[in-house]
Amino acid sequence: ELPAPTQFVINLSEFVKKYILLIVFAIGIFIFILKRIYSTTKGREVFDAFFLKLPVVGTLIRKVAVAKFTRTLGTLISSGVPILEGLDVVARTAGNVIVEKAILKTRTSISEGRSIAEPLSETGVFPSMVVQMISVGEATGALDQMLTKIADFYDTEVDDAVGALTASIEPVLMIFLGGSIGGLVIAMYLPVFTMAGAMTGG
Repeated sequence: ELPAPTQFVINLSEFVKKYILLIVFAIGIFIFILKRIYSTTKGREVFDAFFLKLPVVGTLIRKVAVAKFTRTLGTLISSGVPILEGLDVVARTAGNVIVEKAILKTRTSISEGRSIAEPLSETGVFPSMVVQMISVGEATGALDQMLTKIADFYDTEVDDAVGALTASIEPVLMIFLGGSIGGLVIAMYLPVFTMAGAMTGG
């Protein structure tokens, strides 16, 4: 009788060989369904909201969104583009439905005579520090400069977050690959060691 690890590898190999077409088909159908759902407005909204709530990835996505929002809007305002038109452009290039809706909601509030900071805060998408800095920039008449400073800060934050994420993934990936390969090697040679032990004992 083969050792349990070896038998498991053999059974897994047989299962994959027997059902490989079904597995590939099922994966293809799953990906197709996800893409179809994401292509709808409601589906994309659900997915984007989910991604924003993820512990590590969500924080990174939010930082990227803030950096893109402040950089683009700051550049447009400094180029003389009216803020309402600038917010239209920024919303279209947000890359996340939740962020896009927050920007458009802010735009609507500004068109009704409100400041930019207050409706941004009400959306709950942008960090309070960002909202406060935008409020200061708006009050001092240097909104474009303040947006650029925020963008510079968050660009650095994104770079640091990506570096930290990469550094944390690498050892986990190495351990996983090492464990998988090591387990496979042990499963392959365990019968040989077992037989050798039995022959020596005999």
